[in-house]
Amino acid sequence: MHTFFISPDLWGSHMELLGQEAHHLGRVLRLRAGDEVLMLDGEGREGLCRIASVGKQSASLELLSEKLHARPASSAVLAVGWGKEARRGWILEKSVELEAAGLWFWQAERSQFPVPSDAKDTWHASLVAGAKQCRNPWLPELRTLPGGVDELIRASRDFDHCQVLVESGLPQQDFMSENYLAKPGRTLCVIGPEGGFSQREIEKLMNAGFSALSMGERVLRWETAAMMALGLHWWKREQIAASSKGESA
Repeated sequence: MHTFFISPDLWGSHMELLGQEAHHLGRVLRLRAGDEVLMLDGEGREGLCRIASVGKQSASLELLSEKLHARPASSAVLAVGWGKEARRGWILEKSVELEAAGLWFWQAERSQFPVPSDAKDTWHASLVAGAKQCRNPWLPELRTLPGGVDELIRASRDFDHCQVLVESGLPQQDFMSENYLAKPGRTLCVIGPEGGFSQREIEKLMNAGFSALSMGERVLRWETAAMMALGLHWWKREQIAASSKGESA
């Protein structure tokens, strides 16, 4: 079934699709009145809708049924050191597929360019595209942290668990084993930029209580490390969910 996105403030028993979503429904897919579609609002709501009418630049929908998905008991926010534009869109889409609760871009000392003061509309569009493809009812929180590692540490204070992924060989470092994955509550997982962390940043994060973790001996590219971290947390959550279903069966 075709899936569309609508802003949470426009959700209701009757909904109006505008802009690109309406264009895709009417002009690209050529759907018509009477067809049924799936709607998402990015905040946990999923609705089955029937198309009431299709105009040149809009489409009216009637809500037939809806489901509210509960927030997961375990969630992971990924904070990635700001880097080049290449592969950023890929990270945005994959963060939705792997059910990240948030995606933050922070200004690292070795970032090659300054991070924008606010998240871009194009980033949100990439998240929406990923959510529609995998039917994830939750969009990650987008955030930029131009204040560097100090702002990152301040933003981490509301988290239950804080992790920083570093290269192997650092003293007081643990392997990112199952013991660190999908723990109850909110986890913040920090990745450095393409040039890696500075020693000062690592020391500040560890002094702030972050667990220094490694994923092995190889030096991973920043987008690889980012997706590996999210993928491991996602895998562990799925394993826990499958075990719970087996016990209740």
